[in-house]
Amino acid sequence: MKKSMLFAVLASVATAPLLAGTPHMDAREANQRARIQAGVAGGELTRPETRRLAAGQVHLHRVETRAKADGEVTKRERAWMQHEANQQSRRIHRQKHDAQHRN
Repeated sequence: MKKSMLFAVLASVATAPLLAGTPHMDAREANQRARIQAGVAGGELTRPETRRLAAGQVHLHRVETRAKADGEVTKRERAWMQHEANQQSRRIHRQKHDAQHRN
């Protein structure tokens, strides 16, 4: 019993860096999700556009997960995450402001 409890504690301590968030990226992802939802609610995004933007959000989350995989986010990884987030932000803006609207 004590061994399993000790193992559980050690496992949680060992995985703590993996679960440590990147607060700026987490906030940015939440903001982008809200922008997509607002576009859907306002009829500015069609279903295919929404699907593509949602896939972009999944990609952004995977990039962040990969960067945190070794327990440390380097400057290079942080720059890559920012680059990907900037691209996704531009895609959201373009899709919300194009001539296509959901009926």
